[in-house]
Amino acid sequence: MSAVIRLQKLLSLAGVSSRRAAEKLMQADRVTVNGKVVTTLGTKADPVADDIRVDGRRIARSARRRYLLLHKPRGYVTTRSDPEGRPTVLDLIARVRDYVYPVGRLDYQSEGLLLLTNDGELAARLTHPRYRVERVYEVRVRGVPTASLLSRLRHGVSVGGRRTAPASVRLLRRWRTVKGSEALLAIGLHEGRQRQVRKMCEAIGHPVLRLRRVQIGPLRDRRLKVGEYRELTRREVDALQRAAAYGETRAPCQAQRCREER
Repeated sequence: MSAVIRLQKLLSLAGVSSRRAAEKLMQADRVTVNGKVVTTLGTKADPVADDIRVDGRRIARSARRRYLLLHKPRGYVTTRSDPEGRPTVLDLIARVRDYVYPVGRLDYQSEGLLLLTNDGELAARLTHPRYRVERVYEVRVRGVPTASLLSRLRHGVSVGGRRTAPASVRLLRRWRTVKGSEALLAIGLHEGRQRQVRKMCEAIGHPVLRLRRVQIGPLRDRRLKVGEYRELTRREVDALQRAAAYGETRAPCQAQRCREER
């Protein structure tokens, strides 16, 4: 007889999500055990004897780890389903039979690199600010920010009443159009609040015209075309794990700040 396990841990071990994300799945009525919706956190189940499903799909008893890199186009939401009926990034990987989910956010009007996986531990580490895995964005903005405004972005601006963490910011180039001046910035972040880059640029008076993520930790791929995806190589997975501090001890961040930034 196999041991019963808390559902949050079981879903993480099966590669469905991190434990924290599993709690949200349960609270959203998306998890069933033997045909019954389970919302009580801490509920236990037998991974061998019980029929455990997420969104109606039975979870694998020992999921094969998958790591996909997708070049997300604009006009897709970064979720497994959308109540408004908009296309999701899962529509772009319809041939993938394993249960994978997007790591982090990339908003509807943004494009660029997006990681999808069923490795819950790696996903949790990549998205938690304490591990400082940088995401880099190329951002086309209206107008040309001054050196002083770029410095403000680097040191943090107020977004939603809370200052953003320090960021790397470079002015890549500038040009003029019939509608006025524009500039291309490279912005690197270790935190991932909703629509953060757009809100940061709005805070200095230079709204975003186009946004593309070009790097996730050590991952870059200029050859991956919009709408295409590929499997990560073993070397790339190893590099991601190193970036997420596997086997290392990082100095803990303040507990309250970590909870707020996740």
